[in-house]
Amino acid sequence: MRRVAAVLVVLSSSLVSACGDGGLFSIFGGGDDDDNGGSAAGPTSGPFGGGAADGDGGAGEAGPGDGCNPNLTGLVRDFKAANVTGGHPDFQAFSGAGPTTGLVQRELGADKKPVFASTTGSGAYGQQLTSKAAFDQWYRNTDGVNLPFEYVLPLQPTSDGVLTFASNEFFPIDGKGFGNSGEDANGKSRNFHFTFELHLEFVYRGGETFTFTGDDDLWTFFNGKLGIDLGGLHSAQSATVKLDDVAAELGITKGGKYPLDVFHAERRTNASNFRIDTTLEFVNCGAIIVPK
Repeated sequence: MRRVAAVLVVLSSSLVSACGDGGLFSIFGGGDDDDNGGSAAGPTSGPFGGGAADGDGGAGEAGPGDGCNPNLTGLVRDFKAANVTGGHPDFQAFSGAGPTTGLVQRELGADKKPVFASTTGSGAYGQQLTSKAAFDQWYRNTDGVNLPFEYVLPLQPTSDGVLTFASNEFFPIDGKGFGNSGEDANGKSRNFHFTFELHLEFVYRGGETFTFTGDDDLWTFFNGKLGIDLGGLHSAQSATVKLDDVAAELGITKGGKYPLDVFHAERRTNASNFRIDTTLEFVNCGAIIVPK
């Protein structure tokens, strides 16, 4: 069945500034991804393959001079679809008409990964995951199951001061990994079936918002606590977090520095869009590396 995927992430704050040489170094020196404006390289067994974390995040006092140029470095993991030999049972499988909440626990794990909670979550659309063991492979390097690639999202300023990354063809690993696995809405061969993991640090100044619109699964954790829960297979859906409204629940106070952890999955063909619009004040000048 034809699907239209869209992803929109919106964050708001009062300041973004640059530091260092104005760019985030590429750990693996990947080439440009012309379709998406980013860069991808891999697979690798280097820092993303189990090296020590460069920064854990967490609360800490931060001042106006701590901001960084927000080139966002994350990790894409490629999977095979369930309907091919050696495929993962959670990809190109299941269906749903809306988000399924409750697939993951509300607290991020000690290893900074989502913690499996249920195969059906709220139960509104039936089974969405195969098992804990299968889900644990989504955001962990697993030999023979997935292949990891560094991916950099360069944010660009807009006329209203918002920094943006936007792609209506978000296929960061076309021609890489296990190879292309389907066609997009225009009949172009693409590499679907991947997850995307992104770890950032930000300063909470007051007034920030975070909005996601899209499919498939998306979980966002602020200070280790689940803020957006759009799990499962679904068409484009939206959710917004106004940090001022949930500051106590998230355990954040103005002036503090906190981790922001984003986990996304593209699990079915045939479209994939990704957009970020932000004025959030990031404070990690280099990639935050999370052990596998």
